[in-house]
Amino acid sequence: MRQAERRIWLCADDYGISNAVSTAIRDLVVRRRLNATSALVAAPSFHRGEAIALDVLNSTAPRVAIGLHVALTAPFRPLSKGFEPVSGGAFAPLATTARRAILRQFDRAALRAEVAGQMERFLETFGRAPDFVDGHHHIHLFPQVSDAVLEVVASTAPNAWVRQCARALPFVERVVDRKGLLLDLLSYRFRRKASARGLRTNPAFAGTYEFREDTDFAALFPRFLDRLPDGSVVMCHPGFVDGELQGLDSLTTLREKEYAFFTSDAFPVVLARHGVALA
Repeated sequence: MRQAERRIWLCADDYGISNAVSTAIRDLVVRRRLNATSALVAAPSFHRGEAIALDVLNSTAPRVAIGLHVALTAPFRPLSKGFEPVSGGAFAPLATTARRAILRQFDRAALRAEVAGQMERFLETFGRAPDFVDGHHHIHLFPQVSDAVLEVVASTAPNAWVRQCARALPFVERVVDRKGLLLDLLSYRFRRKASARGLRTNPAFAGTYEFREDTDFAALFPRFLDRLPDGSVVMCHPGFVDGELQGLDSLTTLREKEYAFFTSDAFPVVLARHGVALA
């Protein structure tokens, strides 16, 4: 008996981090190999031209959901005044930001102002509200940050859904991946708070892996599709590498591996074999 088709969001994070990454993401949208991407509006070179180039792909028919990728970690810089902590004008590293959030040491007003500033940048460049909201390094799931994100979304983009990152896996398989388990735990709280504000979340999430240069992404990807319910999100990071990307992020050549897989003939075969289609 043929497996019932499930529809998923295959979401490319970091649109706008560099021209090369944005070009690769748009190419995959045109090929219908992606159907969602989240814009890193805090990236130094993100501009309205990048937004127009992406949004025009939806001009004749919906092709791609466009989200806001909230950033609160180095090397990106705050868009608001008075945000702390900063180092050399940039956000603190991920470990510092996460620790500060867990210990609830952020100034709530300043944190909300920064998230609101990034939402405003999205509204200005795209001329509309995002379809969904997520976070760079999943920072939107952490205490205090999640409160600020959900407050801003509820007040400015109430029809947007927000990305939770709990996986659809048995407990035994969850505990093997410590990073994934942390995201599961943070997501339980995040979903409750989103629901209390009347905001929608995706039913399940996949796509995390150790970013090692020897990773065989083509072999890894099919595992992300196991047990995913309809409407789930699979995160990815396809792109081309340029100097701008190398100066901002350690995730470089793996982006090209992901791009190569998504453009390959093998990708649609994997989706069909798992009874999955892009939403």
